[in-house]
Amino acid sequence: MVTFKDFEGFIRNTQFSGIQANLPPELLVEQQGELSVYYAPFDYINREARLVICGITPGLQQANLALAEAHRQLVKGASSEDARKAAKNTASFGGPMRANLIRLLDGIGLPKKLGIDRAEDFFGSAAHRVHYTSALRYPVFKSGMNYSGTPSMVRTPLLRKQLETYLAEEAAELRQAIFVPLGPKVEEALSLFVETGVLGESQVLNGLPHPSGANAERIAFFLGQKAESALSSKTNPQAIRTNREMLLRKVAML
Repeated sequence: MVTFKDFEGFIRNTQFSGIQANLPPELLVEQQGELSVYYAPFDYINREARLVICGITPGLQQANLALAEAHRQLVKGASSEDARKAAKNTASFGGPMRANLIRLLDGIGLPKKLGIDRAEDFFGSAAHRVHYTSALRYPVFKSGMNYSGTPSMVRTPLLRKQLETYLAEEAAELRQAIFVPLGPKVEEALSLFVETGVLGESQVLNGLPHPSGANAERIAFFLGQKAESALSSKTNPQAIRTNREMLLRKVAML
């Protein structure tokens, strides 16, 4: 298991300026064929969290932002813990994805179930109640490009090991939290820990449309803001309806 301590000296002494095309080879953790795993400071765990938002893996841009912030914090004298926390927060969901995520969480009534007025507060006054993570904690690349779910992280030994080492640790630490996976690949990963009893089935809210800006039509239909008759052929309204009904039932039972 790699930790921040393993790379702290390198991060402190390296200037991460702008978004680089590749991460430094000194941060390479493991490689197997076309897949490579690099270290970036995404290992801070917010143990106060009641909500866990789980993406697939940090991309190159997120990794660069986190490394640059960790360097800045260390140079100004911050502790390792504070540097890790600041790096993780700097690289959390932003832009259109954040706005869509807020709409979706409010749409299923989850914030109020967790004692929060609005999902927007998770990015403000209630930031201490949410933990952002990824199924694959550290950045994974396929042939030098951001990994997007292929090959399967559950059936590929290198990636399965990442899940069972790092995501399992977070799941065990956050047994009282609700997990919201972003996309079917992440749902499949979290199912591993439901099957083994690390997470309870009621803790994992599968079925939310991915909050990517490219998913605008599915999000709008899920939220009742677009009629079925206006949907393109690429959108399956029945699947979205089924997921919404299941999510509303699960949230009501929390």
